[in-house]
Amino acid sequence: MATHQLALMFRWIARVWSVLSVLVILAFAVNSFSPTGGPTPTAQEWIGLALFPIGLSIGLILAWRHEAARGVISVACIVGFYIWNLAHSGHLPHGPFFYLLAAPSLLFIAAALFYRRSARPRT
Repeated sequence: MATHQLALMFRWIARVWSVLSVLVILAFAVNSFSPTGGPTPTAQEWIGLALFPIGLSIGLILAWRHEAARGVISVACIVGFYIWNLAHSGHLPHGPFFYLLAAPSLLFIAAALFYRRSARPRT
């Protein structure tokens, strides 16, 4: 398979997966707000929320236009979230869910790298 075709395949898988990830994140966000008003997040919790789900979602949405840079932002947000969670709670989040929601970021980066590689002149 040609490098350009791999890049295109990664791009579209990342785009579809990113839409699904953002929709899942939105579903959880909408479900977590109660009409009676629940507890307000603390300042410390807002840091975690800024990284995940907000930062990750923004990075995934913006990666549609600038794959490499925005993909790196999404990866940085999820890594930052894991570091914050470890510092805040003393353990890492359990399960594969955060990885699955953030996986399109790596695909966007891979697509950008493959496009860059396919654009190089052959010698």
